Amino acid sequence: MLDKLDLNTKAQELRELLGEDANSPVDIFSLVNQVQGLTLVFYPLGENISGICVRDRDVRLIAINSSMSYGRQRFSLAHELYHLCYDDESGFNVCSKKLDPKSENERCADQFASYFLAPYKSLRTAIRKTAGESPLSMKHVIALEQYFGMSHLAMLWRLVSEGLLTADALDSYSCGVISAARSLGYDDKLYKPTPAELRKRTYGHYLKQVEELRQKDLVSPGKIDELLLDAFRDDIAFGLDEEEQGVGTID
Repeated sequence: MLDKLDLNTKAQELRELLGEDANSPVDIFSLVNQVQGLTLVFYPLGENISGICVRDRDVRLIAINSSMSYGRQRFSLAHELYHLCYDDESGFNVCSKKLDPKSENERCADQFASYFLAPYKSLRTAIRKTAGESPLSMKHVIALEQYFGMSHLAMLWRLVSEGLLTADALDSYSCGVISAARSLGYDDKLYKPTPAELRKRTYGHYLKQVEELRQKDLVSPGKIDELLLDAFRDDIAFGLDEEEQGVGTID
């Protein structure tokens, strides 16, 4: 049974365990570096899959669909964190793009993700500051999703689930989002996918293991490059960014 209070508590506990307070907006991509043994992979997974979580005795891996919007990728990562940390049903989850899943387990993961990015109390405070006592308009929804870094659909879904918007408003609030955000002075990064040249990338535990092999001189330099290329990290294997930019010191 879906217990929203329990899921909100779990989301707050995980935020605090990872070194974040219980209410502020989070940089979730940086935050997951604190998850012991986690490898994070960004890869274009097609139109129907938002993310994948694999966990067993030897592997802790989350893959995120990098062809989806930045806001959706943030939500997907929070969703997969639920499977990684709290899901007892399976060690292998392939998650659908749809935000209205039939599976109770997937609904729990979506609710957890929403609370992880926008905790209950923090969202209510932000609504009071943004809209006061006025009904929520399109500009208020955009302000909220920009503040918490949530996709437009995920924010609408959250507001409807808490009775702050009606389901009938979804269609009218779903059109012209990017142009509305721009006209309100916001960056449109939240609504766009990762640039094509960066859609295949690996971060976290895998790279730490490769670096340990290199430092201990356990495999050849050629093998190190091969392992890095397998992880789509030609930038590390060949030092591309520093060579291209002539980097000396970093400001």
